[in-house]
Amino acid sequence: METISSIAKRLNVTNGRIYQIIKEIPADKQPKKDVKGKYNFTKESVEAIESYYNNSSSPKTDNESDLVKQLRADLEDAKAEIKAKNNQIDKFQQLLSQQQQLNLSTNRQNEKLLDTTTNNTPSQDDSPLQNDHTDVLEPTGDHYKGVDNKTPKKGLFGWLRR
Repeated sequence: METISSIAKRLNVTNGRIYQIIKEIPADKQPKKDVKGKYNFTKESVEAIESYYNNSSSPKTDNESDLVKQLRADLEDAKAEIKAKNNQIDKFQQLLSQQQQLNLSTNRQNEKLLDTTTNNTPSQDDSPLQNDHTDVLEPTGDHYKGVDNKTPKKGLFGWLRR
């Protein structure tokens, strides 16, 4: 006498899967229930369950193995793409570092040029600039009530503040 548990163990599936298979097989081959609601398996019903499981499980295994192969291929593609993106990021970081060094060098050269031009005596071309009253360091209008103690700041971007 077969039970659902024994069939499930033999097929290496759960009891719930056996119940699903019973619902899927034709009605004439399904096991009959007794008064207590338990299934009475005949030789035909057990064979029907086993044949249904064998026929339905083999295509799933093939599909699952194809799916696993596809997922592994996708994973390898993703790893290769990530590696390429990491290389691009490294190159961009190097370029950014070079650009920052060039900017720093250019700013230093500009400061030196500005310092050398301010130490020279003003020429006739510079005299109109001395009379220009658009300097932001000077107070404008009647709204200024403080004392102007501002001195030109030196530093990396000091030449921008002049």
